[in-house]
Amino acid sequence: MRWDLRARNAGEAITERWSGASWIIELVSTGVRDGKPFRQIHHFLTTLRTSPKALLRLVRQRWAIENEWHWVRDVRLGEDAHHYAERNGVQVLALLRSLALNLLRTNGYRSIRDGQVAVSHDICRMLGWIGIRTAGAG
Repeated sequence: MRWDLRARNAGEAITERWSGASWIIELVSTGVRDGKPFRQIHHFLTTLRTSPKALLRLVRQRWAIENEWHWVRDVRLGEDAHHYAERNGVQVLALLRSLALNLLRTNGYRSIRDGQVAVSHDICRMLGWIGIRTAGAG
């Protein structure tokens, strides 16, 4: 993936409406996802007073978190589509999703989809990852 960032000082019209605004940022990300080319444009307004290079580093760090956790949870695991009657259900299932993602990653799966396909029907293998041995385990 390629990231191109353009930043310019927030003009007077912006700073009058958003006190402290420092930069207007345009971030263009291009690359290939699922075998198809993509181009996305994101705009930001920030109060940070730093260089464009530092802004790009901060944006990349933020999006790394988004891609590593939030995108996977929402798109791959469909977390935002679930509606639970009880609040505790939300917390318990979020914990289980985090556990599953961490187990897949610590056992060598960079692709969550590949990990799900590989172990979704192998409960003995998954339990073995957390130290539980079953009669069916090798």
